[in-house]
Amino acid sequence: MYNKILVAVDKSEMTQYVFEQGVFLAKAAEAEMMLLHTLSPLEDPYISPVFTQPDLIYPSVQTTPMDTYIQEWETLKKERLDWLRSLSDTAIHAGVKTGFTQNLGDAGKMICEVARNWPADLIIVGRRGRTGISEFLLGSVSNYILHHAPCSILTVQGRIPPNTEIPPSL
Repeated sequence: MYNKILVAVDKSEMTQYVFEQGVFLAKAAEAEMMLLHTLSPLEDPYISPVFTQPDLIYPSVQTTPMDTYIQEWETLKKERLDWLRSLSDTAIHAGVKTGFTQNLGDAGKMICEVARNWPADLIIVGRRGRTGISEFLLGSVSNYILHHAPCSILTVQGRIPPNTEIPPSL
């Protein structure tokens, strides 16, 4: 069975569902759970000093925009740590031994690295369902993890909203 479950969370609309699945499984297996959130300064929706200065043709290091960027970045890191702490408290109140970490870097690589170093028996990660060109251009964290993880993976598909027409399969 699983003793250590790593749950990768972000601020997407499906994170609560991924988190609930992690708590449910950790409680059922009497496993320890680790919540992981990865920040990347170059990925959407995080702020970037280059993109916050649209009037500049050539990016430069100016102290005022850079100071503003650093303050916004520190605020974002603190808000996300508070959010992780809140999720961790919820899991602990549900009876699951839980820790959390917030790391900086590429999400897929960071999830695999934490899973290797912690060491996790299972990674739970959400899947947004990107395919084709959008997956190619935007990348797929869940796809990277499937190919590089050191342990088992549970990929949680986002819930389909009610009244959504599902196209027939080919």
